[in-house]
Amino acid sequence: MTDAAKIRERMEVIGADGVHVGTVDKIDGDRIKLTKRDSDEGAHRGHHHFIPLSLVAEVEGQKVRLSANSDVAVTFEEEKSDPT
Repeated sequence: MTDAAKIRERMEVIGADGVHVGTVDKIDGDRIKLTKRDSDEGAHRGHHHFIPLSLVAEVEGQKVRLSANSDVAVTFEEEKSDPT
């Protein structure tokens, strides 16, 4: 796992396949909290999504690359209703 201290707000989160998964809002414990902007459709509206830090393969420039492809990574996302 990559050092979480390297992950910054507004970094793009991409799958191992290079496809956009979300944008970092902040680190929340052992998870990356994604911005709501990336989760604003259908049943996901109004929810933040979280990606476990254990899926981070590396931080390269302004991108957080995951060890899983984007279609698999989204199945690991946890939803949480959050008014902020």
